[in-house]
Amino acid sequence: MGYSSKFCRRLNGVKPALVMVVVQIVFAGMNVFYKLAMNDGMNMMILVAYRSLFATAFVLPLAFFFERKIIPKLTWTIVFQAFLCGLFGNTLAQNFYVASMHLTSASFTAAMANLIPAMTFIMAILCGFEVLGFGNVAGKAKVLGTLIGISGAMLLTFYKGVEIPMWSTHALHIHHDDHGGQVSTSGKRVLGSLLAVGSCLCYATWLMVQTKMSEKIQCYYSSTALMCGMGSIQAVGFALCMERDWTQWQLGWNIRLLASAYSGILASGLMVTLIAWCVHERGALFVSVFNPLMLVLVAIAGSILLDEKLHLGS
Repeated sequence: MGYSSKFCRRLNGVKPALVMVVVQIVFAGMNVFYKLAMNDGMNMMILVAYRSLFATAFVLPLAFFFERKIIPKLTWTIVFQAFLCGLFGNTLAQNFYVASMHLTSASFTAAMANLIPAMTFIMAILCGFEVLGFGNVAGKAKVLGTLIGISGAMLLTFYKGVEIPMWSTHALHIHHDDHGGQVSTSGKRVLGSLLAVGSCLCYATWLMVQTKMSEKIQCYYSSTALMCGMGSIQAVGFALCMERDWTQWQLGWNIRLLASAYSGILASGLMVTLIAWCVHERGALFVSVFNPLMLVLVAIAGSILLDEKLHLGS
């Protein structure tokens, strides 16, 4: 009994870390599906809108069946926090992210996501969620990691380097024409970098708001349903304003439907629920430090499956 209880305690201790590893694996798969849908010609603002709708449709019944008796009374504060979570964590962060991916590549955008821990750490200190603690080893390590993350993002933006040859299967590569040509390649890279930084800033802001929201509502399906619902209204409204061609909204039995369902049900519906739980258990900074894992997975998958070129700078 003693050994069993000790094992259970250790398992509970590493559970948040294991959960975040799963989250990053699913997010890496989302990057692959994003790029495939993009190469197929899908409007990415519409994909973000469908992602929100699929997520809401998936998690809302779960919240009703599992948490309808325990969910606290909704206040205007909770509703406003859910609105901000939907705005920063879904509508802005995802639209900036896919726009950056369109201008660069899946592995480049995932690499820029390494800025999230640095931004989250700075914002957590400003909001009073973290203490700088420069006098101890942990505090120095956080500051050093922040500086390395920012320096790495700058290096990634301005230095490309030699190509690293990797085995490519071309398994999921869909050919598409690049109408931009070679004229504005460097300009696209810089603009893509700025959009990626904007996405990281929005994601870090979402984690801050999520931390405050988790203090008032600890029903994770319900909080996810609120965030996804708010994000759906915002993302659909934004996509409708930007894209009036109704043929772009049509989904068939193709990669567009698969990308929308995967990103909505898994990446938003399930993973945001897990992130909400981890934020409550360990805080926003703990969640953000797992983002670099996604870079490794996306770089490997992008090179092997999508025929993306991996360079020394990334």
